[in-house]
Amino acid sequence: MTLETATLDAAILNAVIPNTMIPATAVLGSADLLKEYLLPLLLTIPAVGALLVGLMPGRNTKPLWTIALLASVVEAVLCVLAFCQFDSGNPNSQWTYLKPWFTLPLAAGAGIPVKFHLGVDGLSILMVALSGLLGPVILLSARGHIHEREREFLVWAQIMQAGMLGVFLALDLVLFYVFWEVSLIPLYFLIGIWGGPRRIYATVKFFLYTLGGSLLMLVALLYLAYTQRTVDVQTLSTREMALQPQLLAFGAFALAFAIKVPMFPFHTWLPDAHVEAPTSGSIVLAGVLLKMGTYGFLRLGVGMFPEAAVTCAPWLAGLAAAGVVYGSFLAFAQNDIKKLVACSSVAHMGTVMVGIFALNGAGIRGGLLQMVNHGLSTGLLFLLVGVVYERRHVREISEFGGIARTVPMFTMVLLVATFSSIGLPGLNGFPGELLCLKGAFDFHTAIGAVAALGTVLGAVYMLSMARRVLYGPVTRKENHGITDLVAREWVAIALLMVPIVWIGVQPARFLEPTEKSVDLLVTRLERAKKSVAAAQTHDGTRVAALEVPR
Repeated sequence: MTLETATLDAAILNAVIPNTMIPATAVLGSADLLKEYLLPLLLTIPAVGALLVGLMPGRNTKPLWTIALLASVVEAVLCVLAFCQFDSGNPNSQWTYLKPWFTLPLAAGAGIPVKFHLGVDGLSILMVALSGLLGPVILLSARGHIHEREREFLVWAQIMQAGMLGVFLALDLVLFYVFWEVSLIPLYFLIGIWGGPRRIYATVKFFLYTLGGSLLMLVALLYLAYTQRTVDVQTLSTREMALQPQLLAFGAFALAFAIKVPMFPFHTWLPDAHVEAPTSGSIVLAGVLLKMGTYGFLRLGVGMFPEAAVTCAPWLAGLAAAGVVYGSFLAFAQNDIKKLVACSSVAHMGTVMVGIFALNGAGIRGGLLQMVNHGLSTGLLFLLVGVVYERRHVREISEFGGIARTVPMFTMVLLVATFSSIGLPGLNGFPGELLCLKGAFDFHTAIGAVAALGTVLGAVYMLSMARRVLYGPVTRKENHGITDLVAREWVAIALLMVPIVWIGVQPARFLEPTEKSVDLLVTRLERAKKSVAAAQTHDGTRVAALEVPR
C-alpha cells in the first residue's frame, strides 16, 4: 500500500466514522498486519483451539464443543475472506510468510536452509477455502454421533484442520512433508477410536498404505535436497533439471500421491477406511485429505518435474480413466450406502486425475474445480448417510425404501447431492466434469471416451441408489418413524449446499482465481513437451506421450 493510497483511504474512513476514538490509519494498519500474518494465523487458530480444548478443566463437554466450533467458524470466515480477496490477476504466491526454520545438514558438510515458507496462489486458493469451510461441517456432524472421549476427538479434529491447511500453504518441501504427516496422524486415531466394528483392520490398512507413501516422499525429498541443494518449492519449480533425475524424483512422489488420491490400483484401503470411519471422519477424508494427493501431483509432480510429467502422462491418465470405470462398477455392486459413496470417490478422483494429466489448460482447470466439487458433493452425501444412520443404525440399501414420504426435507437434500455428484447442469459437478473431459479428449480421444463412460455409469449407480432408498413402498415399519432434519444438520447442509449451487450457476467466479497460475504452468509444460520431443527425436526414438494430439 503506497503512502498516497493509505492517506486517501484514511480520509475516507475518517469521513465515514468521524467520531471514532481509533484513528483510521490504525484500522488500515491493522488490516495490513492481518494480511501479513494471515497464513500463520490460519494455522494458529485450530492449534490454539486444540490447546484450549485439551487444557479446559472439568468434565462438562459443552464448553469444549463451543470452543472448537468457534475456532472452526473463525477459521472458515478467514479462509472464505482470503478467497474473496484473492488477486486473480497475480500468478505469484500471495500473503507470503517466510522465516528461517533450521538447517538440514548433508554428508558433504554443507547445510540446506529449511524455511517456514507459506503462500497461496491459483493452484491452492480453492483448496484453502474448501478446507476452512468444511471445519464447521465436520464438528456439526460429529455432534450427533460422538458421545464418548469427546475431548480427545475435538483435539484431534483441530490438529487435523491445521495439518490439512498447512499442506496447501507450504512452499518448502520439508514443511510440506511435516504438515502431510500432521494431517494423517489424527485420522488414524479418529478411525481407530471412534470407528465401526472393523476399525482396527481399517486403521492398520490405512496406516500401512500411508506409511509406504510417506517413506517414498521422504526418499524423494532427501534426493532432491542432496542433488539440488535446495528444498524450496518455488526454486525447484523454476530450475531446469535433466530428465533422468526428474523421472527418479517424480516416480517416488507419484507413488506417494497415487496412494493418497487413491488411484487405481492403489485404492483398496479407501472403502474400508470410509466404511469404518465415523461420519465426520468420512467427510474430512473425502472432502480434503484425498485432495492432498491430487494437489501434490499438481504442485510438486507436474510443477517441479514437467518433462517427467510429460513422459509419464499417458500412463497416469490411462490408469486414471480405468479407475473411473472400475470405481463406477465397484460402486454399482454395493448394497451399503456408505461403501457405495466411498467407491464413487475412486471414480470421481479418477476424473480429477484425467484432467490434471491431460496437461492442458482445460484439463488442469477442470481438475482444480472438480477437487472442490467432489469435496462438496461427496461430503454432503456422507453427511446424509450419517444422518440416516443415526436414526436407523443400518446402512444397507435394502433396509430402506419409500422414506421420501416420511422425511421429505432429507429427500430433497439427498436428491440435490445426487444430482451434484453426477454432474447435472446448474449444479457444481457439471462445469468441473465438462472441463476435465474436454481436456482429456484434447489429450487423447480414447482416454477421454473411457472417462466419459465412467461419468455415464456414475449417473446409473447414483440414481439407482436414490430410487431404492427414497421411493417405492415402505416395506419396513422402522422407516415410518424416521425423523426429518434438525437445526444442527440444516446448518451443516447449508454450508455445503450454498457453494454447490453457486459454483453451478457461476463457475467463472471459481475458475478465475486459477487462470494465471494455470497459464504459467501450461506455458512451462509446453516448453517441456518441446524439450522432450527434441531429445527423443535426436535419439531416433518416439514416445507415445508426444504423439497424442493436444
